Amino acid sequence: QVQLAESGGGLVQAGGSLRLSCEGSGRNFGSYGVAWFRQAPGKDRDIVAHISWNGANTYYADALKGRFTISRDNGKNQVYLQMSSLKPEDTAVYLCAARYGTGWAPQPYEYDYWGQGTQVTVSS
Repeated sequence: QVQLAESGGGLVQAGGSLRLSCEGSGRNFGSYGVAWFRQAPGKDRDIVAHISWNGANTYYADALKGRFTISRDNGKNQVYLQMSSLKPEDTAVYLCAARYGTGWAPQPYEYDYWGQGTQVTVSS
């Protein structure tokens, strides 16, 4: 069992930056691949980025490459999402999710554990 808790969301102006954190607890968090998803009101939950259990492999949604960076520190049980050049359309609830497996996994159903999410609002 893994528990996830996101933090770091907030209100930021367009062009600004935020760093989100996902803290994992429970057994063997460092063995899980972790992804960030986002969901805007009335829209689907979409993949943002994924990182493998050891941080060696990262994957990004094509539209977000170059602006978002995912990383992890297994010693601290943390996964981060650094977001830069933020746009109003990045406004959403951002959720982290974990799965015991390898490789790119862009669909929500592929993940076993979810956090509650953190709100990111980008003003124009």
